[in-house]
Amino acid sequence: MKLVVVGGVAGGASVAARVRRLDEAAEIRVFERGGDVSYSNCSLPYYLGGVVASADDLVMMTPRAFKARHNIDVQVHREVVAIDRTAKTVTVRNTQTGETFTESYDKLVLAPGASPIMPGSIQGIHRDNVFSVRNVQDVVRIKSCLDAGVKDVVVVGGGFIGVECAENLKQAGKNVTIVEGLGQIMAPFDYDMVQYLHKELYDNGVTLCLNSTLTAVEDGHIVAKRDDKAFTLPADAVIMAIGVAPETGLARDAGLAIGITRGIKVNAHMQTTDPDIYAVGDVVETVNALTGQPGRLALAGPAQQQARVAANHICGIDDAYKGFIGSSCVRVFGLNAASTGLNERSAKAAGIDFDFVNVYPGDKVGIMPDAHYMAFKLLYTVPQGKLIGAQAIGRGDVTKRVDAVAAMISLGGTLEDLASFEHCYAPLFSTAKDVVNMAALVGLNVLHGAVKQVHLSDIRPLVESGAYIVDVREEGEFAAGHIKGAHNVPLSQLHQRLAEIPKDRPVYLHCRTSQRSYYAYRTLTLNGYDNVTNLSGSFLGLCLEEYFNDVTTGREPIVTAYNFR
Repeated sequence: MKLVVVGGVAGGASVAARVRRLDEAAEIRVFERGGDVSYSNCSLPYYLGGVVASADDLVMMTPRAFKARHNIDVQVHREVVAIDRTAKTVTVRNTQTGETFTESYDKLVLAPGASPIMPGSIQGIHRDNVFSVRNVQDVVRIKSCLDAGVKDVVVVGGGFIGVECAENLKQAGKNVTIVEGLGQIMAPFDYDMVQYLHKELYDNGVTLCLNSTLTAVEDGHIVAKRDDKAFTLPADAVIMAIGVAPETGLARDAGLAIGITRGIKVNAHMQTTDPDIYAVGDVVETVNALTGQPGRLALAGPAQQQARVAANHICGIDDAYKGFIGSSCVRVFGLNAASTGLNERSAKAAGIDFDFVNVYPGDKVGIMPDAHYMAFKLLYTVPQGKLIGAQAIGRGDVTKRVDAVAAMISLGGTLEDLASFEHCYAPLFSTAKDVVNMAALVGLNVLHGAVKQVHLSDIRPLVESGAYIVDVREEGEFAAGHIKGAHNVPLSQLHQRLAEIPKDRPVYLHCRTSQRSYYAYRTLTLNGYDNVTNLSGSFLGLCLEEYFNDVTTGREPIVTAYNFR
């Protein structure tokens, strides 16, 4: 069997190596258009900030190493430009000489990846100081530009690559601005959660220009637009990170089907509409396992899974890709952030009846010196309580919490399953009732009507309308900062001061993180109050929700002082 692989990075290289492990006799040839194979493209931004010291460290394996270790023939600077499905051959062009030759195959794997979007409508997009981030050569060029005295850098796009580049550029001593077309960065996170990341960027000196689009790159500055009003920003260099487009031209020209999300259509075995041609990685359209809808996910983890499925099937092993749920993580200066499954926007788009809870428990026992709170959001279906998504942001280990929920989602888990989830515990690592347990228990209380809640995004309208809000924190906490117009009845005094709580109008309770206000809620309801509601996230969540927009827009705060401890 002769296998030809188009593309030698994550997906393509993994298919080739797996086939070799299954078939020692197979003839395997990999063609890579660029000059490097098997490089860590997810690590590229970290070369800019010096986290990765040398560009050579980004390359995980060379063509010579592939040949020596796996007996796989890897050829770089070789671009596959055409497929003849009838003859079962590909036409290959040497990108250095322009010469072409023909290569036969029994099985063909397409893994060309996706290319950065560089809109031709932007004036000056092809200037020498405008860069994309796709391969090692890209970041080497950016680094050379930075070392030549660049001070002001504009990053266009607030996704994973854009945010990681911004962090590393700031750590390299540059003045950094992110220009983002949407009203938030990091689309996998909901608006209430992402405010924590907005605050972290702001606190570390990165300027955020949201709801803004780049229109031109000119000498020493860029021109952008917000609300149809143009403005300029200083820019010695521009990094384009607004997204990627799957490289489907080769497949399209060969008559292979392209899906509605513009990726190559594949079945569960990663076969295209030609059973002898497979496709994996950023170029394919697969399926969202939660919604059943076609989708694309440009992440290394799913690409590795797809590569193994394709290699197994090529070698006669019946394997199938089950689709993605979308698990990802990122670091933003001192914060770690992770998400899995659906967020509010995608759940609404899928027509799913759902609810969610926001909790802010400690990530480990509070007396530990590096203990911090963690913002955690859990989404579930109503009335089933089936888990569909989670988001976590904090200074501790958010990934293990989100990974736990991701595993539960993959197995069809519910709030009950997560509430009883047994985890490793020691004071240095977590709390006995971990973040995920706490979120599930709160979700169960809401789902079964044991508590009524108001979401963070609905608190400002309540305050502005003069709602009756009771803060059950202690008097010193209240004095240090509170919701304007709130009434302070500490939980420790509630039984003695029940008469102060009105029964003839809605009453909204909060504390620091909603735990004490839940206790107060139960006390009041057991004493005949049927007019109380808990403010989800409470004062800590509200401060994180409000801060960035308050300080960057001049909006009137609804708190007397912020508290982030």
